[in-house]
This record gives sequence, C-alpha cells and structure tokens, in this order.
Amino acid sequence: MLTLFFSPGTCALATHIALEEVGADYTLSRIDFGKDQQNAPEFLKLNPKGRVPALVTDAGVLTETPALLAWVAQTWPEAGLAPLHDPFAFARVQAVNSYLCSTVHVAHAHGRRGYRWADDPAAHEAMREKLPASMSACFQIIEDSMLEGPWMFGDTYTIADPYLFTIARWLDMDGVDMAGFPKVAAHFEAMQERPAVAAALKGQGL
Repeated sequence: MLTLFFSPGTCALATHIALEEVGADYTLSRIDFGKDQQNAPEFLKLNPKGRVPALVTDAGVLTETPALLAWVAQTWPEAGLAPLHDPFAFARVQAVNSYLCSTVHVAHAHGRRGYRWADDPAAHEAMREKLPASMSACFQIIEDSMLEGPWMFGDTYTIADPYLFTIARWLDMDGVDMAGFPKVAAHFEAMQERPAVAAALKGQGL
C-alpha cells in the first residue's frame, strides 16, 4: 500500500492526480502546515526536507515531484503516462517537469517564502512585488514554446499535464490572469474534465 503525504493546494496534487490516473491503491496522509506538522519529528524521519509530497512505497520513501511522477509512469507503464520506450521523448517530458520544479515553482515561492533567500523584510516585499512579473514570464515561455495543445505534448496526455495544472492553479493567487495565456487556460479547463483530477481535488478538499 502506498501512502502519499500531502498538504492541500501544494505541488503534491500532481502526484495525487497521477496515482488516480493509473488506478493505484494508496492512502492519503495530510500534513497541516498551519500546525507546523511538516517539522514534526515523525514526519522529518520520512522526509528530512520537511516538505510535501512524500510517497511511502514498499521500496522506501520518494520525494520531489518530478521523481514521483516518473516513478508512477514507470511503475504503471500500461497507463501510458510517459513515452518510456523513447529515451529522447522521455527526456523531453522530464525537461518540462524539471522546469516546472526548478524555475516556476521557485518563482512562486519567492512570493511567500522569501525568508529562504533573504533576511531583510524589504527584500521579502521586493520579491512579492516581483512575483506577478516572474510568474508571467515563466508562463509566457510555457505558452509560446512548451505547451503544444491540447496536452503538453499534443494529443498524448503525460505526467507533465497534472504538474502544469497544479502550478497553473497558483496563478490567480500570484496576481496573474490566466486568460492572458489562452493555451494554458484551455489546458486548465480540459484537465478539470478528467475524472482523475476531480477525484484528487475532492480527496484534498479543494
């Protein structure tokens, strides 16, 4: 049995959707950031980073969304969530997920967790003020050169799609109007029609 540790609205949603897509047998364990449960000793034993997602498997604990998504795709190859037979095509999927993780997510975090990069409150405010421009720049690249439509890689749905959907959910709170990115907006609407997405959102109370 798999256990996915999550907090509602975080990037853990991407892995949650992927588990639903493949029909995995799993349980959810909510980490309440408001109660600082991510720093509780019992959770830090599982993930010393003190972050979600964390996925407990029979082989051990996995963290980091790109790794979890790749693991799901490789564990259930029959679901076809990644082009596992084609190293170059699979690397393209990984490149998108790496960009979402290392660039877009980090840009988002500057608006709420500036303390990770600076101690000066004025610097934190400057990061918050920069957030809409930073996220818009990231999504302009996605709109212009990554998202083929209707899915990230054209007609083939992959593990990149739930990840994009998850991060696109943050645009409004980051002060960015998704309507400025028509392909992203169409992708977002299409994702909401998928049963796996509906199930994951319901499971997280979103």
